[in-house]
Amino acid sequence: MSLIATGLSLFAVATVAGAINSVAGGGSFLSFPTLMLAGLPGISANATNNTAMWIGTVASAHGYREEVKQTGAVAWRMIFSSAAGSIVGALLVLLTPETAFVKAVPFLLLAATLLFILGPLLTRRHGPQPDIVELPRWALPAQFLLGIYGGYFGAGVGIATLALLAQMGFTKIHQMNGLKTLLTACMNGVAVVPFALAGAIVWHWALVMCAGAMIGGYVGARLARKASPALVRRMVIVIAVSMTTYFFWKTYG
Repeated sequence: MSLIATGLSLFAVATVAGAINSVAGGGSFLSFPTLMLAGLPGISANATNNTAMWIGTVASAHGYREEVKQTGAVAWRMIFSSAAGSIVGALLVLLTPETAFVKAVPFLLLAATLLFILGPLLTRRHGPQPDIVELPRWALPAQFLLGIYGGYFGAGVGIATLALLAQMGFTKIHQMNGLKTLLTACMNGVAVVPFALAGAIVWHWALVMCAGAMIGGYVGARLARKASPALVRRMVIVIAVSMTTYFFWKTYG
């Protein structure tokens, strides 16, 4: 495949992935494997995908700006925990040998797929949400651990964040989606720094995908109230299962 064809393919995939992240999460199930199929090594594909999806998530968070404002000081406390965890996760992936990371990819995809499928069961809450949510003591340590996962791999981290927010007492879905996109943007953005310093990002593909993810992320966030999250979730599950099966076959078949 020529460079132009590869660039156009990655742009298109990133646009779709950015929109999927806005509506239901799981866009990395499409964008990360596509980078590996384009010939990037596992760690570079992970770092490049993280950078591209970060821009898309920032655009999506801006689309949810009204909902994010409602979370106030709670958001800032969770941002700090997410950022600290993400730095740890990014450093861990850079310390992982390339061969070990490639062998771990199918299992990481499997874990993210199961998390995505089971996510709705973990986010069901009953009762009204209070005007000011008081975070339980375990909330910030839990968000720190989730930040580690977000910095290390990140696929499925959006639905994991929604599940965690539900356990903290949030029930307003649009507010939860807004906070989810903000925290995910933080995790991805902080991880870009160590990835860039280590030279793990393939910048020309990252910038191409950034443009697509930004368009898809913003448009997806504005259309999220009209889209069918259930239909998008089913599509993401099909993609996730297919990619997980393929990489198990490719790595261990």
